[in-house]
Amino acid sequence: MKKRFLPYFTLLFLLCAAGTRLHAQKAEVIDGVAALVNSDVITISQVRELVGARERSMRELYRGDELAAKISEMRLAALKDLIDRQLIIQEFRKLQEKGASIPEYVVDDRVQGIIRTEFGGDRSAFVRTLQAQGYTLTRFKEIEREKIIVQAMRQSKVNDNFVISPTQIQQFYNKNRASFSTPEQVKLRMIIIRGDEAGDVPTGTDKQQVAREIRERIAGGAEFDRMAQMYSEDASTQEVGGDWGWIERNTLNAELSEVAFSLKPGEVSKVVNLGGTFYILMVEARKNAQVKPISEVREEIERNLIQQEKMKAQDRWLDTLRQKAYIKILS
Repeated sequence: MKKRFLPYFTLLFLLCAAGTRLHAQKAEVIDGVAALVNSDVITISQVRELVGARERSMRELYRGDELAAKISEMRLAALKDLIDRQLIIQEFRKLQEKGASIPEYVVDDRVQGIIRTEFGGDRSAFVRTLQAQGYTLTRFKEIEREKIIVQAMRQSKVNDNFVISPTQIQQFYNKNRASFSTPEQVKLRMIIIRGDEAGDVPTGTDKQQVAREIRERIAGGAEFDRMAQMYSEDASTQEVGGDWGWIERNTLNAELSEVAFSLKPGEVSKVVNLGGTFYILMVEARKNAQVKPISEVREEIERNLIQQEKMKAQDRWLDTLRQKAYIKILS
């Protein structure tokens, strides 16, 4: 279970929106101001906290001017995200003045859910991990409360009355036809006989002769799966009679794929010698490449388009908040 602790808290730090008021403690302001959002300040450390893990990855991939450009772009995107989150929280404060609130039990339920799913119900382990990351339980709850606020405010600005027309569905289907297609497949069994040292077995060795004899026995009526169980040296498929299941062309290397997809259902290949390892393939069945008809994916497309419309509605709402706000980026 411990292996799951760090990923969650890394994600937590990347997602927290922690804007503070201008009259906050000096220690927070000394940190450096990245942006002003009406009466709130976003600090440089908040931006760095948001992109810390990704910056470390960038430093492993890039150097010099390219690294500097990537980091600058990433920090600016993170700052804009923090600004949007702060605008949403400010809107919630206005609703609080009219009586809106997030009940404490909602936050508690959220925390309990995290303890159950991420820590197997072990509250002590949860608290120890919080302490190791420098967070108090009170601060953790504050962060979760802000996340709940942002999520609830976004959802409240989107209704569920979107109507997707048949024309929209058809256009989406036509444009994304490839994503609804399945490639050609074969149901494959394979026997593998390895040379004494792969890559160093000349033609005519005992292992090649063994492979040829197995092939002859199959041609004479022996069951392929039984021969695979007896002779195949592929540990992962031997017990299941050399069964590879349904495969696509890119499952095997080019040489074996060419052989497999040239076979008809029920047909067995000749012995194939690749680098001193010998293969016998049998195709049990084939599926031609096909595109799912629109009738099968209509509901999936409709859900996708509705989600897109919801995101557009949220973006329009955020645009109005930005236009009415005083926002000044300082770094």
